[in-house]
Amino acid sequence: MNKKISKVILVLVIAVLVAIFFTLDLHHQLTLENIKSKQKAFEDYYNAHRLLTISLYMAGYIVVTALSLPGAAVMSLAGGALFGLWIGVLVVSFASSIGATLAFLVSRFLFRGYVQDKFGDKLQTINEGVEREGAFYLFTLRLVPVFPFFMINLAMGLTPIRTAVFYGVSQLGMLPGTFVYLNAGTQLGKIESAQGILSPGLILSFVLLGIFPLVAKRVVAAVKNRKALAGYPRPVKFDYNLVVIGAGSAGLVTSYIAATVRAAVALVEKHKMGGDCLNTGCVPSKALIRSAKILSYVNRAREFGFQGGKIDFSFAEVMERVQNVIAKVEPHDSVERYTRLGVDCIEGEANILSPYEVAVNGRTLTTRNIVIATGARPFVPPIPGLDRVEYLTSDTVWDIRELPRKMVVLGGGPIGCELTQAFGRLGAEVTQVEMGHRIMGREDVEIAEMMKRKFEDEGISVLTRHRAKEVVPAGPHGGELICEHDGVDVRIPFDRILVAVGRVANVSGYGLEELGVKLAPNRTVAVNEFLQTNFPNIYCAGDVAGPYQFTHFAAHQAWYASVNSLFGGFKRFRTDYSLIPWATYTDPEVARAGLNEMEAAEKSIPYEVTVYGIDDLDRAIADSEDHGLVKVLTRPGSDKILGVTIVGTHASDIIAEYVFAMKHGLGLNKILGTIHIYPTLAEANKFAAGEWKKAHAPDKLLEWVGRYHRWMRG
Repeated sequence: MNKKISKVILVLVIAVLVAIFFTLDLHHQLTLENIKSKQKAFEDYYNAHRLLTISLYMAGYIVVTALSLPGAAVMSLAGGALFGLWIGVLVVSFASSIGATLAFLVSRFLFRGYVQDKFGDKLQTINEGVEREGAFYLFTLRLVPVFPFFMINLAMGLTPIRTAVFYGVSQLGMLPGTFVYLNAGTQLGKIESAQGILSPGLILSFVLLGIFPLVAKRVVAAVKNRKALAGYPRPVKFDYNLVVIGAGSAGLVTSYIAATVRAAVALVEKHKMGGDCLNTGCVPSKALIRSAKILSYVNRAREFGFQGGKIDFSFAEVMERVQNVIAKVEPHDSVERYTRLGVDCIEGEANILSPYEVAVNGRTLTTRNIVIATGARPFVPPIPGLDRVEYLTSDTVWDIRELPRKMVVLGGGPIGCELTQAFGRLGAEVTQVEMGHRIMGREDVEIAEMMKRKFEDEGISVLTRHRAKEVVPAGPHGGELICEHDGVDVRIPFDRILVAVGRVANVSGYGLEELGVKLAPNRTVAVNEFLQTNFPNIYCAGDVAGPYQFTHFAAHQAWYASVNSLFGGFKRFRTDYSLIPWATYTDPEVARAGLNEMEAAEKSIPYEVTVYGIDDLDRAIADSEDHGLVKVLTRPGSDKILGVTIVGTHASDIIAEYVFAMKHGLGLNKILGTIHIYPTLAEANKFAAGEWKKAHAPDKLLEWVGRYHRWMRG
């Protein structure tokens, strides 16, 4: 049967049952006064028909509870008076749990899909919490009769908690309250009202009982923490509140926050302040990409109305400009700046001796907490022969001063794509080799294909489904790369080979494994939702923790690592991964926030797609950058944004409006109703919202509006 029809039938059945309940005046029958007046008759019937009475009572109790009707409390009192304490507890316990579970299932069947579709992004944290500790929280709520049980039944039906867990926890959690009501029911003649059972003192007792699991949880956590730290002498006095290892994005932000809240913090860095982002990652790559883009504009001179153009340049000078850009940004991450902020910056190799001690430069620092922010390094696959040439990585490519004539780039991810295009535009004959079916494997197929065509139009050879088998050296830098493609060996000559197949976390060389800090299967440091390791005072943030390896993500984690480490005794915050935007800085750029079609399909999340082509955008046309698209995923029939992918010039800037909207629950209608300056690239966001609006126009209403206007014309 169609699910929608089933829902309609269920609603009708419930409506009929509720109507019967009130039409037959049963709500007045289920009053304390009425029960007391008929107590003798009930007892006589029970003595004559015990099993039938229990069956009818249970059926009635289940129906009342399942339909969330008034009267369950009075029926509990009646059960105590009629059956006695122990039989009554047994009967009511099962009847109430079965009825509650039916109410739970009705709520889940009728409303869960709608609520999750409508508010799924806002409920993500709650859903994850319920999946993780739903039984615990339900048990606590059941112990406290301050919360109406029917509301708990209906609310929990909207969550992912399993039905068996809901029933079992309800059966156990409602026992204390059931016992109190049934015990009171045995003295029915002395009770003036159902509410009177729950005196302020008794309610306080229930509240304390409900708080007990929370307190117990804290106690268990404290015992667990003490066990983890057992065997490590705790210093009487600490040099620092926090020692941070690694001065990349995560380490710098962690130190900054700690110093801002007046904590004593030491920042240990063995190489250069700023980490990969400043020295070998984001800053140098964007500087090189910018120089390469200027050169590409000259090669496109005719598009801008010029007969031709030419730039004389030295590759060595381009690479020196990269170093100058690094030097210009460097003061933002310098020892001098962070010292002024109140951070004790120490240059040297850290070695974690214990959860309380870090050795550096022959000195032992004592600290209450440690944050590991050691980042990651390029992964170099074990390709035979690769170690016999001076291969390049994203760490070492900045040292070269001679442009390769033939260059092979291994890897089709963001780093590989950015450097492939940059070196191709600077004049190298670049071959990009990717083992997978496409470059940019995390993006949708048509996005990856769009970028592949762009690369090929610029003279880059893009080889997908090519598995690197061997490197045959020919000199210190050059040689041949042998790849397997469809069972056939392909030989690719090169002057330089750049390895860009991913990055691996830095977890060795500073005492982590020796101490016993656990690692995840992917060799990052294993952390919980608070960024704690298996040692409660050792936290982790950035590339070394994952799951993403972005500078802005590392900074995002750093807030949680610093606040949880310094104030976790009072309040802890679960790390929020609900919305992580990123961009690949090719030309055109590819920026994304939230889901794309590939991920939505993998997670079985229903969606609608709206696409706006930037070839239609006035400012893009004026700039001769009229290529790319804005692709928005929304919930079916709603303007709620699930994800956005933008391909185009300055896509990483344009997407900020969508990131803001998604973070604060704003839909496409809000973007459509916002004034955007003309002519700007940001108008693409409004026009994409307009495309969604056109696709969801109320055609029937507009037909009637058209008739109205025809009538007005006479």
